[in-house]
Amino acid sequence: MAGHNKWSKVKRLKGALDAKRGRIFSRFAKEISLAARTGGGDISTNARLRTAVLAAREQNMPGDTIDRAIKKGTGEIAGQIFEEIVYEGYAPGGVAILLEAATDNKNRTAADLRAIFSKNHGNLATSGSVAYLFQRKGRITLPLASVTEDRLLEIAVESGADELAADDTHHIILTPPDKLYQIGESLKQSGLAPDVIHLIFQPATVISVDDEHVAAQVLRLCEALEDCDDIQNLHANFDIPDSVLEKLNS
Repeated sequence: MAGHNKWSKVKRLKGALDAKRGRIFSRFAKEISLAARTGGGDISTNARLRTAVLAAREQNMPGDTIDRAIKKGTGEIAGQIFEEIVYEGYAPGGVAILLEAATDNKNRTAADLRAIFSKNHGNLATSGSVAYLFQRKGRITLPLASVTEDRLLEIAVESGADELAADDTHHIILTPPDKLYQIGESLKQSGLAPDVIHLIFQPATVISVDDEHVAAQVLRLCEALEDCDDIQNLHANFDIPDSVLEKLNS
């Protein structure tokens, strides 16, 4: 899980980029609208929508903003129609990047991403160029203090999870993509409260980036891509050693 976890750690070190740049509510609104459009506006029957709404509430997104996003998704009120697209590319050092976007103009988004890659020593690739290096997985996280590893392992195995791991602050459960929300519900029924339930692209292999200069270029590209309004999620297969990260953040 190095690529996904490493980028998450970098973002924490840099201080919640999304919140700083005022884009977190916009991304939640897009996800809520997309979830409502594909599965309906009832959170009791639409697991993806329920997860998005709960995550938005945890970030103190106003209730009327959430309701408006749902109604835009169901077509009850007029709004932009977003299309979900996956873009692929390469960062310096041969690092593979997979981007989940929600856009109302895919030509504009492709042009913006091509410019960002070019300015940051990377390349926007054609469809299929790097997708084979990633696997679609469900990912659930819970605070380490909320449950013992043995108890969580028991619940996870019984529910059909693929893997249980941990980082410095959280237990991490990987699931088959079609069982993500089912396993999330099983955890809740067991009295646990996951803080993240979402689909990811998990790197099948990782590339170690030991050179400080190349690592800095990779991180600058990832930051620039996440700064694009149309990007919802970024997945990469790099592994930068903690010693290099510390130097870059000193």
